[in-house]
Amino acid sequence: MKLLTKAQYDRLIANGLKQGPVRGTPDEIDFEPVVKLFNPAGLGTWLLTELDPECPDIAFGLCDLGYPELGSVSISELESVRGPLGLGIERDLQWTAKKTLMAYAREASTAGRIVS
Repeated sequence: MKLLTKAQYDRLIANGLKQGPVRGTPDEIDFEPVVKLFNPAGLGTWLLTELDPECPDIAFGLCDLGYPELGSVSISELESVRGPLGLGIERDLQWTAKKTLMAYAREASTAGRIVS
């Protein structure tokens, strides 16, 4: 399965372009996640908000590999993951963001995992 649709890719890039100049400042934008990825065979959930426009393989979001944290992840690395029975990372086709990334991060910090 392709991890990102064209529409998701375009939105992630657009968010990255908007965020670039304000990341780390009080004007940083708190986007709603665009896509949820997960590992159907074990640990791993990612709520992604943007792609780096200068290196579109790098996404930013809330990543949970046993402990939720904000950070970056390589899309090509996620695409290369193969777990038991050859299962790879999947896109949650039924998921839609209901809040901003920081709201998910605060909730995950309290729960110890991403609650989506």
